[in-house]
Amino acid sequence: MAVLSDILYKVSLVAIQGNSNAMVTAITIDSRKVVAGGLYAAINGVSVDGHDYIDAAIANGASVIVCNHLPQGVKPNVTYVQVVDTSVAIAHIAHHFYGRPSEQIKLVGVTGTNGKTTIATLLYKLFSTLGYQCGLISTVQNHIGDTIVPSTHTTPDAVALNALLASMVEAGCTYVFMECSSHAIHQHRITGLRFEGAVFSNITHDHLDYHKTFEEYIRVKKLFFDGLTSDAFAISNADDKRGSVMLQNTAAKKMYYGLKNAATFKGKILDNALTGLHMLVNEQEVHFRMIGEFNAYNLLAVYGAAVSMQQSPAEVLRVLSMLTGAEGRFDYSISKSGIIAIVDYAHTPDALENVLTTIKKLRKGYERIITVVGCGGDRDKTKRPIMAQAACDLSDHVILTSDNPRTENPEVILQDMQQGLSSAAKRKYEVVVERDAAIAKAVILAMPEDIILIAGKGHEKYQEIMGVKHPFDDKLIVQQAFQQHNK
Repeated sequence: MAVLSDILYKVSLVAIQGNSNAMVTAITIDSRKVVAGGLYAAINGVSVDGHDYIDAAIANGASVIVCNHLPQGVKPNVTYVQVVDTSVAIAHIAHHFYGRPSEQIKLVGVTGTNGKTTIATLLYKLFSTLGYQCGLISTVQNHIGDTIVPSTHTTPDAVALNALLASMVEAGCTYVFMECSSHAIHQHRITGLRFEGAVFSNITHDHLDYHKTFEEYIRVKKLFFDGLTSDAFAISNADDKRGSVMLQNTAAKKMYYGLKNAATFKGKILDNALTGLHMLVNEQEVHFRMIGEFNAYNLLAVYGAAVSMQQSPAEVLRVLSMLTGAEGRFDYSISKSGIIAIVDYAHTPDALENVLTTIKKLRKGYERIITVVGCGGDRDKTKRPIMAQAACDLSDHVILTSDNPRTENPEVILQDMQQGLSSAAKRKYEVVVERDAAIAKAVILAMPEDIILIAGKGHEKYQEIMGVKHPFDDKLIVQQAFQQHNK
């Protein structure tokens, strides 16, 4: 509970109609979750406008309404707070309502197209192993210490996020590691938070259904670093074309990691095999259990962030050498006959290319690469043929299949994927609409030591079809296929 005037600090007000000292029992952006004496913020979202639900919120007990514009019929005994931008306002309100939790922890944000989950998860595992009570906010799952909290979004909305951070503070967490998606940055979900530091992984083609242009996608990512304070740190990928652009206007202490260009945290791959990565990290030789060049970058980012927070470089490398990454990221199993199946979340052209390039480098001889891949519905359509072309370019055989079709017809998505494929690519692929049948077909086609990549869904335990989430686990499906076909 809080006094309204106390939680309006830093909010750009237009006008207040009613009692500015009203007691607020709870805050929400969902009219269905309003409680008596609660504050409801009317967000103008992508698909719905929260202003349409003000009356419903009041009927459910809201005594304070935060809005961009006043409704036509204002109600007595209700306080209306008109603000410049409701999304920004509720972020500041939530920050203060929950006791400014980000100021009581060391909060590190990770942004970029690929690698966010792995970097954030590794940081959580590293600092937990080093003896700290930690929190994790990620695509796969959230952690408050050892307690797992289900994850619904890469970055929760501002109210849920501050509530979660407050729970972490209450549980004694001193470090929290969080993925910061471009949607979250643009929608001000992380506005008002104090960050100890930020990490940039890379930026490639993604989310153009939302951001419309690649330039706008870059601009939004950069806003995160622009907002850092001078006592924070900012670490970027020296080998990414936009790595220096991300940090050009930040007030934070700038550092870089990389394998190719000059960097504060410099790595060199000595060997890359299924047994792991053998690397030099700032001239220190170390063997990691993780695989692939993309994970070499992730490990360097984690190392850089940890050292930036005054952790012992030698101890950081010792612990990192024992850790594995996030579930559904290059997650592999081997059949009785020696077929390797790799489940990976790769759902962008760049991520798919990275995983397939890594697999090609891991081949000892003439093992075939069979890729099962699809594209999600209601998302960026421009990447569909690019994904299919990348799969065909880097695989021996490709099975195009359904991913999460959501509200789209999966066959239409698959037709989009096949548009404009080169003649060479057309000789390499087949279409199997049902994903479980596609995985089974890949197992049937595979010979001992062949490598099957099942891309796109990774850690997800469901397949979303027409708004309904049906149980579906790529790793479980391929293991069942191995057993069924005695492979």
